[in-house]
Amino acid sequence: MQLLDLHIESLIFASGQPISSKDIRECLEEVFGQKMEEQDINISLDRIVEKYRADNFAFEVVEIAEGYQFLTKGAYHKTVGQHLKLSAKKMLSKSALETLSIIAYRQPVSKSEIEQIRGVNCDYTVQKLLEKELIAISGRSEGPGRPLLYGTSDKFMDYFGLKSLKDLPKLKDFKEAENQIGEEAPIEIDADSQSDDGPIQTGETTSDV
Repeated sequence: MQLLDLHIESLIFASGQPISSKDIRECLEEVFGQKMEEQDINISLDRIVEKYRADNFAFEVVEIAEGYQFLTKGAYHKTVGQHLKLSAKKMLSKSALETLSIIAYRQPVSKSEIEQIRGVNCDYTVQKLLEKELIAISGRSEGPGRPLLYGTSDKFMDYFGLKSLKDLPKLKDFKEAENQIGEEAPIEIDADSQSDDGPIQTGETTSDV
């Protein structure tokens, strides 16, 4: 059992994103050349989660985005946050967050639907969100021209610390003033500088995400 725990720990540690129990089981079956019981995997995962709850570890194994991942414990978030602040020059702009929230709550959704809600061209922002792997193409609409449809990715849930999309805040939890997506907004800046998308037009905008 201890050997199984170590193999699973190595998979969680090596994975750059949350790894599901299914992926863990499939990998171990390939390595050991025998069928692994799901119950044994889950019991081992429970032991590992409990092990890293001890105070002598600065990190823990957390169930997130329908998988498991090593994360820093809350007591050390300020230290890690300072490091990230120094190393990351840019954060998501307001326009990116607005676009991302529309996709999260309306998915699957086309770019034209996003632009209709926001009232601005979203070519650049959608492209940047794709590059950051926070959204993904989920298919094509059956409507005229069969436009691409967008949805959130697993990295989106990891980025915002969600176990699943069911953990998104309910729309009724937002105050009306905070829920007016698409209204005119001042330019947003981050560690460097960022600008919002411009009005809908043929060419792409050049703002940062």
